[in-house]
Amino acid sequence: MSRIFNHPVLEIQSRQSFEIYVDGISVIAYEGETVAATLLANGIRAFRRTRKFNEPRGVFCGIGHCADCIIEVDSIPNVRACITIVHPGMIVNTQKNN
Repeated sequence: MSRIFNHPVLEIQSRQSFEIYVDGISVIAYEGETVAATLLANGIRAFRRTRKFNEPRGVFCGIGHCADCIIEVDSIPNVRACITIVHPGMIVNTQKNN
């Protein structure tokens, strides 16, 4: 996946880019986007793994109602990636067995 920078109908404002760290790897994020959008734009689709069968989970509802996209943000577990806005230097870790 990638980000949309040009759209034929909608005007897309330019935004500041910065680094966040996902599982120890630096990725580019843009101000105003969610953690889920940043992860997807950087090719990361599995945000956590299930406890019983170790199956990958990512974005399901995209509006904060389910818990499929929970991640650890700045040492806080069980944060919903789809409704959490990125900030410079954010440290994100995918969760295992939750």
